[in-house]
Amino acid sequence: MKITLSVIKADIGSLAGHHVVHPDTIAAASKVLVEAKRDGVIIDFFVSHVGDDLQLIMTHTKGVDSPEIHGLAWNAFSEAAKVAKELGLYAAGQDLLSDAFSGNVRGLGPGVAEMEFEERPSEPVIVFMADKTEPGAFNFPLFKIFADPFNTAGLVIDPRMHPGFRFQILDVFEGKSVMLNAPEELYDILALIGTPARYVIKRVLRRTDNEIAAVISSERLNLIAGKYVGKDDPVAIVRAQSGFPATGEILEPFTFPHLVAGWMRGSHHGPMMPVGLRHAKCTRFDGPPRIVALGFQVKNGRLIGPADLFDDPAFDEARRTANTIADYLRRHGPFMPHRLGPEEMEYTTLPQVLEKLKDRFQKAETGYKAKKPATADIEHD
Repeated sequence: MKITLSVIKADIGSLAGHHVVHPDTIAAASKVLVEAKRDGVIIDFFVSHVGDDLQLIMTHTKGVDSPEIHGLAWNAFSEAAKVAKELGLYAAGQDLLSDAFSGNVRGLGPGVAEMEFEERPSEPVIVFMADKTEPGAFNFPLFKIFADPFNTAGLVIDPRMHPGFRFQILDVFEGKSVMLNAPEELYDILALIGTPARYVIKRVLRRTDNEIAAVISSERLNLIAGKYVGKDDPVAIVRAQSGFPATGEILEPFTFPHLVAGWMRGSHHGPMMPVGLRHAKCTRFDGPPRIVALGFQVKNGRLIGPADLFDDPAFDEARRTANTIADYLRRHGPFMPHRLGPEEMEYTTLPQVLEKLKDRFQKAETGYKAKKPATADIEHD
């Protein structure tokens, strides 16, 4: 029997700003899923949170992109949003970009990561939940997990992993994707995913049998709504052990708090801080960006767990480093590289400022004359 694991998230409102989900909204969403489990729509579920994002983790047998499952998630978020509005929570219903469900939550605001697989005798999975960042934030750690032998020893010594993995990379601007193979196309992979605002790892497959290894949500709210409505706060599912990277290999990249886009008003670079659920609240400058890792065993569709994997002193140094990086970046104030570059700022409120000033810009004689670009075959130091 094939099992589908669906992780669907949305920001439906937060207590005292954008920093934490209110427990009453978790209860409202849980009530909807309890009834769905009783009626046999889903096998099991776990409702969680990171920062101001409500997370629905569900197992079922209805496959990826099931209208019934997506409709269930929409109902759960809608009920939670009602509670958020009753409590006067900030940005209640923020990620629900439509008043009506149309068969699939993709394009309506919530983020979605789903995978379907035949259960192994032991099926460990890790659900990653991030806040105050974008889908491309997973590019760096997923490359380390599935393509870097200095991180993942199994790529060298596990015969089932030695042939490598296949990466589906999505161009979120064009809506197109490409499949690239590691290790022989490593440089091509890096050429794309090094621009995480545009090119996002969507899925990772094991090359020996094309078995799904990882999947990442890729919804960009600004591209859906046509304006800035909040960073996208992605989720990811990664299968572990027995032909896939070990749990320790999957977690290892997060000991380095790499820089991601998001943070305050979705307009700043900040370090990705790995935290346990008890610290999954974004208070400092609405951040820094946080990531939680929940480990489950899936058995006959039941979710055994979770283990709160980053709630461990082994990640204390990563958190200290993240705070040091945050200190350094914050001293830049509104200047780059703390603030995002112009190609990203055009999706925030900056265009409103430019619109206000457009009639005041005048041609200036600076004495500067643009030079003709150098030819492509000339190398520069």
